[in-house]
Amino acid sequence: MQRTTVLQEDWWKLRAEATWGNASAGQDLVALRAENDQLRRALAGRAVIDQARGMVMVLTPCSRGAARNLLVDISRQCDTRLPEVAAAVVAAWEGKPLPERMQRALRCALRRFGAEDRGRDCSSADESSR
Repeated sequence: MQRTTVLQEDWWKLRAEATWGNASAGQDLVALRAENDQLRRALAGRAVIDQARGMVMVLTPCSRGAARNLLVDISRQCDTRLPEVAAAVVAAWEGKPLPERMQRALRCALRRFGAEDRGRDCSSADESSR
């Protein structure tokens, strides 16, 4: 195992650079905490997206990419962030009703998904249902 040794003189230089750098330690700490919070939210959102994607994969026998595309399609149609759509899908699985707008978007996305498998498009069918 290799061990890194820092000479006392180098240690003081490093400490001085850290203390007297361009940004104060307080500013660095605030920036790091904000970045940490952002990463935590992203990971939490990713977990629910993965769960919803798995549910879609089971219900519509499709690949990971196709399941994600279906969720993204719903997200775009509803003008809602992907983690929020995924959370609504998971909540619907647990018994909470899916919002009406998401239900319509899900139906259209599923039609589009099925039409792609058969080589057709559902946009005309969606227009007639409005």
